Amino acid sequence: MADAADEIARASSALTRSDLLRRGTVAAFTVSMFGGLTDRALGVYGPLKFAKKELSGELRIMTWAHFVPDYDKWLDGTYAKQWGEANDVEVKIDHINNALLYSTGAAEVAAQSGHDLFWFISPPATFQKQAIPVTDLVQEVSKKVGPMTRVSRKSTYNPRTKQFYGFPESYAPDPVQYRRSQLQQAGVSLRTWDDLRQGAAKLKAIGHPVGLGMSNEIDSNMLLTSLLYCYGGYIQNEENQIVIGQGSNRKGAIQALQVMKEIYSSGMSDEVFAWTAASNNQAFLAGRLSVALNAISIVRSAEDSGNQALSDDTWLASIPRGPVQRLGNEHVMGVYLIWKFAKNKEAAQKYAVDQMLSYQQHFVRSKFYNFPPWTGSIKGGFKTIRAVATRDPHKPRGKYSILTTIAEKYTTNPGHPGNTTPVMDEIYNTFLIPQMFAEVAQGKSSPADAVGRFASKAQAIYRKWHSQKLV
Repeated sequence: MADAADEIARASSALTRSDLLRRGTVAAFTVSMFGGLTDRALGVYGPLKFAKKELSGELRIMTWAHFVPDYDKWLDGTYAKQWGEANDVEVKIDHINNALLYSTGAAEVAAQSGHDLFWFISPPATFQKQAIPVTDLVQEVSKKVGPMTRVSRKSTYNPRTKQFYGFPESYAPDPVQYRRSQLQQAGVSLRTWDDLRQGAAKLKAIGHPVGLGMSNEIDSNMLLTSLLYCYGGYIQNEENQIVIGQGSNRKGAIQALQVMKEIYSSGMSDEVFAWTAASNNQAFLAGRLSVALNAISIVRSAEDSGNQALSDDTWLASIPRGPVQRLGNEHVMGVYLIWKFAKNKEAAQKYAVDQMLSYQQHFVRSKFYNFPPWTGSIKGGFKTIRAVATRDPHKPRGKYSILTTIAEKYTTNPGHPGNTTPVMDEIYNTFLIPQMFAEVAQGKSSPADAVGRFASKAQAIYRKWHSQKLV
């Protein structure tokens, strides 16, 4: 990664806190990406909120155990330590398995005690009444580095309350990872989902099945919702109303379920119904899988393993195109909540803002896993990101440049074309989507019946959150 680090250092100069303070009186521009926010909310800003602010005490942060372990070592041992020394704050970061984040967050809410900053792996909209709004922090960062990405805005903005309930910290594009030699041997294309449907049996026949999860974990959630998008089977519309049981959305969802059933029947094994978030990584790295849809933890682990043959043969591609479009979810949407019961809200706010004002080392140290929610927090934006990714030394040279294409063109939020509402968060965290697909794949339900049941459950969830005036 030295080449990438050197390149980004040449391509962009870090925006220091003093630089930003000197620029704090420049007239503000209108951030067009905010859509539902009023002009008043996006008006002219004064000096930065934390200018000359003295902090103290302890800042407790909860986050996941990153799939790139070296990033956590740098975050804890260098970044957080230096930030704490500069701000007279003792920073303590706890890392847990991503599958435990939601339940741990719920436990802290029940106890009304815990961490000051709590990081979630997907947009935690169901917790927003327990968190302080961060619209002012979003405005502060946007004033300095430009608008946030659409995926980040849609994931953290509630149009009903007209507030950002969470502060986006990172997102990960979700590429297809595949063994090029095996697809060539079997004569299989990943251009469309129908190509994969037709080719799945050929891959399984040569001993390398497809690995697409249908279990109660985040990878399955993101993959299967993306498949619905590709076939036009939207769960909700732009007004965040449930529509999957209606018209073209119902038709698209039925088609997506049928396609996944056929891919499973001809090209997968029943292990996919019991996978954890790490299972497709492990199966791919063991040499068994030919295709998986995941963030780049798979290919980076292959490189770090010393198995160069596997690493060189692992290529990246965009999500296959469906009959309606090529579109996928972010694989991870890291979001900070600042609890209302947090003991050090001021330090939590400043830490979140400071991280986003100069993000390049987070991108590089995470080996391109963490993309910036504000593209401008890396000077030069996507142009710089693509240049750095292209210069990664691993074979095939330039394979990481596709991440920028995916991030720019084919990445959206859970709940597209609407926002990631509490309804979508509950649907995700009760795993209704993979359960629907699993029922059909296993022959327990027809696609039409499965969509009908899912739509009824989603409508009930919608009514609950609508009554709480959060959707």
